[in-house]
Amino acid sequence: MQLNDKVIIITGGCQGLGRSMAEYLAARGARLALVDLNAEKLDDTVTACRAAGGGEARAYLCNVAREEEVIRMVGQVAEDFGAINGLVNNAGILRDGLTVKLKDGELSTLSLAQWQAVIDVNLTGVFLCTREVAAKMVEQGDHGAIINISSISRAGNMGQANYSAAKAGVAADTVVWAKELARYGIRVAAIAPGFIETEMTASMRPEALEKMTASIPLKRMGKPAEIAHAATFIFENDYFTGRVIDLDGGLRL
Repeated sequence: MQLNDKVIIITGGCQGLGRSMAEYLAARGARLALVDLNAEKLDDTVTACRAAGGGEARAYLCNVAREEEVIRMVGQVAEDFGAINGLVNNAGILRDGLTVKLKDGELSTLSLAQWQAVIDVNLTGVFLCTREVAAKMVEQGDHGAIINISSISRAGNMGQANYSAAKAGVAADTVVWAKELARYGIRVAAIAPGFIETEMTASMRPEALEKMTASIPLKRMGKPAEIAHAATFIFENDYFTGRVIDLDGGLRL
């Protein structure tokens, strides 16, 4: 699929990997629907995308964990742009914590709220957006691709029972949806980033950041543009579907 003039929805599109992918795709002529909950940052990213590509970019406020909001957002995008050719399921949150922890004689556990919040956004949100976008693409006869952002944590990472479960689910459903949607001309693939230079990692303690980086065979974190490059490859290669690209500098959890 050539990206010029194609309509791509990016959730979590106002910062971090979402913004990087948005600017990268805009530079290739894609028309972008950016979805997030921060109106100010969304507007800033829309402006940056228009500057990068000179094409159309619009902002949509939507909580991807809420069915009615996702249905409304996808319908509005289809009405505004007249087509939907792609989706990047990038929105996600962290609520890390050990499932059970005993420290200084005090026992604590991962709360149901911590568990459910991550599952709702990182897994259910991906399902809702994929379902609604795929249905709209089938209804309108639009061909294209859906990209899910998984994580190398899908293999299981200490302190991330909720996040690992969600990202493993995303990777599994990527294969399911690739098989189900191929008949409609819709490809589905995923990217599983390792440690990437984002606002989240920049806020880490220097000593923790140094220790983490030392564990990566390439001895550096990935750059957001490298994730965006992988997303572009998936969109542009019409024979790639049902697979997860691990982009982690050689790190295996």
